[in-house]
Amino acid sequence: MTDAPLVLVVDDDEAIRGSVGYLLGSVGIACESFASAEAFLGSPHLRPPLRPGCVLLDVRMPGMSGIELLRHLKERGCKRPIIMITGHGDVPLAVAALKGGAEDFIEKPWKDQALLDAVNAAIRKCRDVLARSAGREAVEARLAQLSRREREVLTLVLDGRQNKEIATAMSISVKTVEGHRQMVMEKMAARSVAELARLMLAPGERV
Repeated sequence: MTDAPLVLVVDDDEAIRGSVGYLLGSVGIACESFASAEAFLGSPHLRPPLRPGCVLLDVRMPGMSGIELLRHLKERGCKRPIIMITGHGDVPLAVAALKGGAEDFIEKPWKDQALLDAVNAAIRKCRDVLARSAGREAVEARLAQLSRREREVLTLVLDGRQNKEIATAMSISVKTVEGHRQMVMEKMAARSVAELARLMLAPGERV
């Protein structure tokens, strides 16, 4: 996955698509434009691996509207922040979009710097979400290496149980518990119980 940001613009107005692409290109941000929600849904950029970035989405479009596309993307677990593009007088729609999960909205006509600030903030958030998601996937991969017994020990360790208590609960010897516990720490790549707890409690996000 390339780390270079990509902004996806969905707007039926060709002039808007062109001006946004020119502005973003002037500061080194790649941009791809779509004239409709339907065209956007066929984009390969919606499938993993995802590049950090955001979606600039017009509220009012023929066919599937921006609000409908927003709802669809959120139902699919879209990880990219979505910034709604609104015309004058569309503020109520923009507020509804924010309640529906949009990251921000910007009114036409906008100042170039205002758009760049919104896009850069969304890209930063997307990078953070993708990094946390990758971290969660790494933890899940380590968990998959644990045996059933090791998972039981892990659960009891995180519950604050001492080795003797774990041995009693599982009807095994303390020495066996120590062996399982050591394997858990090695497979989870944790140097302490505190680090193990942080790994297990770290929030996983869908992006």
